[in-house]
This record gives sequence, structure tokens and C-alpha cells, in this order.
Amino acid sequence: MAMTENQVRELVSQVLERMQGAPAAAAGSWDSTQYNGRKFIGIYDDMNDAIKAAEAGYRAVRAMSVEQREKLITEIRRLTREEAPIMAKLGVEETGMGRVDHKKAKHLLVADKTPGTEDIISAAKTGDNGLTLVEMAPFGVVGAITPSTNPSETVICNSIGMIAAGNGVVFNPHPNAIATSNYAVDLVNRACKAAGGPEVLVCSMVKPTMESAAVMQSHPSIRLLVCTGGPGVVRAVLSSGKKAIGAGAGNPPVIVDDTADIAKAGKDIIDGCTFDNNLPCIAEKEVFAFRNIADTLIANMQKNGAYLINKAQADLLASIVLVEKTDKSGKVRKIVNRDCVGRDAKVLLAKIGVTVSDDIRCIICETDFNHEFVQEELMMPILPIVRVDNIDEAIDLACKAEHGNRHTAHMHSKNIDNLSRFARAVETTIFVKNAPSYAGIGFGGEGHATFTIAGPTGEGITSARSFTRQRRCVMADSFRII
Repeated sequence: MAMTENQVRELVSQVLERMQGAPAAAAGSWDSTQYNGRKFIGIYDDMNDAIKAAEAGYRAVRAMSVEQREKLITEIRRLTREEAPIMAKLGVEETGMGRVDHKKAKHLLVADKTPGTEDIISAAKTGDNGLTLVEMAPFGVVGAITPSTNPSETVICNSIGMIAAGNGVVFNPHPNAIATSNYAVDLVNRACKAAGGPEVLVCSMVKPTMESAAVMQSHPSIRLLVCTGGPGVVRAVLSSGKKAIGAGAGNPPVIVDDTADIAKAGKDIIDGCTFDNNLPCIAEKEVFAFRNIADTLIANMQKNGAYLINKAQADLLASIVLVEKTDKSGKVRKIVNRDCVGRDAKVLLAKIGVTVSDDIRCIICETDFNHEFVQEELMMPILPIVRVDNIDEAIDLACKAEHGNRHTAHMHSKNIDNLSRFARAVETTIFVKNAPSYAGIGFGGEGHATFTIAGPTGEGITSARSFTRQRRCVMADSFRII
């Protein structure tokens, strides 16, 4: 059953309170309409005006050939590569999260490995009764919600895929990453205009709010909703009554058994866990290590920039990075401290009185399975390690820690049976073997890139074809030439 507009507003309000990102006080302190004196294209005060502009952009791109559409995407890729350093720096400065060098790498990944029009493939079937052609058509105007963790990366990645599919787009970005998100929207529009497309093809808001999100979700011109965010906002979108693609939260576990290359596993896990300070939803969040190799694994993690803290320090850190909040029903629950999300390991350690050099990029600790670091998706370079006796215990605990999100899981092993058993049991959209987590989105691994991983709705690693609908054309009794 579709939610009412008031229900959507209430749920989105709750979500905004819980969403990870910079402190609410920082929201709105950045100019979301211009950068260095250049006024952004496609940014509106009213969501209805944004949708109207995106509709006009959709009609313009619909009239273009596939070849012309690909020229737009080529220019988006070029500008993204050229301006990746600007967006990386802006993203860190606005949100306070992540690392500039890693965000630059993510923008280059998006530019190089997001599929374009080549992903839109028609299919034909012939038989005694003639010819049937199935083509992948645009929805029209797509409404997209984007996060603060990968703001400009998600906007550009989504834009390339949605434009390749022939759609116009309206974004309602996370309120703590408006300037960075709108810079990316402006980049896409500048690229489209320079390549012969409409001046405005993708749109966003001067000030995205729960009200603008509710308008977008209920507007009759929005034919597809795409949400990249936490479980609450995804649930709101899926309850809208419209076709929706939901990319929800994860809590990716890692298993390391005693057949693995332990030195490589130690390095790979730290590399993946610390990429952009653990902001990607695919990043390693907790490790289950066979007891007989755990000491060696920890030693190799320390060789690669990990700092080992003891139980007392871990408990103290937990009390800082997770804070209590009383909800409207009076129930007290733990939520992630926004001030700690995506921060450097050095900054987090300083909060418990530990001073380290810049070489330290990850905090590791041994915990039991029930520790908050294992159960909560922190999105920080903090990595709990749980010792296990065998593969049965490892798989059981890893699947429980993943909480049924079916998002991402990792394993380091040379035992094909163990790898297969875990893959079948955890059922995640992405399963990375013997590599850092980011290999799962094409960074050092094969396959295309995306920052919208749709586990809840099943589209998986989204690409241009994810934003299309099938249309069938039938010619009965003719056009079969054999």
C-alpha cells in the first residue's frame, strides 16, 4: 500500500535525523548555487520547477540519436576526469568525511568504468510465427536520492547511466552534501550543453528537504525512483507506490581461513577498510579470523597501517562513536555519531587520548561477536576482529553480522569449498574473494563501477539498463528469413 504524503514526510524526517554525515549545524553553510563565481545550471528553489525542467530535458534527449546521447556521456566523462580534484576537495571540506586522494580516485573510477549507451542492448526472437523485438526504453523523468558519503560520485554515476538510458533526472541530495552534489549536477549540465544537448537535463534543489523529497516521490511526472541511502529512506521510497530501485545499507563481513595468503589478506583488508575512511558501503566492516592464524593476520595488519587497541580502549571508543538517542516513543537506542563518520583513524584515536603518526590509517581491536563494533555499520576506519575455530562458526557468525542485508561480503581463502559455502550462505549482491573490497566495484577488479548497489530491490550493480523498461514490438508471420 502506498504511503500518504504526511507519512512520507514523517519517515523522511526520522531518516534525516539518523543519516550519517556531517553535523546538522554544518548543513546549509555552503553555497549550493555557485562555485568560485560560476552559477550552477539546473538548481531550483522549488521541486515542481525542477521536475518541469527535467521533463523538458527528457523530451530533448529522447529526440536525440543514441550516437548523440553517447557524445553527451563522453563529455561528462571528460569533465569528470578534469574536475575530479575539485570535487574531491569540495566533498571533504563540506562533509568533513573521507580523504581527498581517495575521492579523486573514485571520481576517476566513475568516469572510466560507468557503462554508457553500450549497456542498452535490444533482443530479437524469431520463429514460425514471425519476429518479436524487445527494446530497452527510458522511464522518462527519474527521481533520485543521493547520500553524503559519495555525493558527487553518485550523482555523476547515476547521471551517466540514466542519460544513457534516455531519461531526465531530478536529484534530492543529502542535506549535508548539497554544494558537492550540485557541483556535480552543474558539471553534467555543462557537459551536455557543450556536446550539443539541452542546457538542463539533470536538476537539483537549492535546499533539499523532506518536503521536497515527498513532492518528488508523489509527483505524477516521476516514473522511477532511485534511492541510495540507509534503510529508512529506502523503505520510504519503496512505499511510494511507484517503481523504485533501492540501494540500502550493508555491514560487510570478512572471513579469513587458514589456507589464505595471510600477508596479502592483512594488506588487502586494511586497504579496503580504509578506502575513503570506510565510507563506501561495500567496505570491510568486521573480520572473522581462524584462531590459528589470527595473530599473524593482526601482525600483518599492523605492518600496513593498523593500530591495535585493547578492550578498555575499544569500549571507550565505542562510547564516543556510538551515542544514545531517545526516539519519539521514549525508547533509547544507539546511533552513529555524525562527528565521527568518515574521519581519519588518527582523529578518532585522539578522542581516546592516543597520539599516532599519519601512517596509521585503521584502528583494529579484538572483540566478541556481540560487540557494537561488529553489529553496527560504523562507516569509520575501525575494524573489529573476532576469532573463530572453524569455517562453520565463521560462516554462521558472518551471516548473522551481515544482518540479512545481502549487500557485500568478503573472504580470503584458497579453499574452493569454503569460498563456495560462504558465498551460498551469505547471498550478497557482491562477494569479493582474495582482494580489497573495492575490487567489487571495478577498482582493481573486472566489471563496471557503480555507487548505487541495489540489493533490496534486486537490480544489483546498477547500470544504464537498470534505468530502462522493456518494450516489445511484434511482427506476426513475417520477417523471419530462414
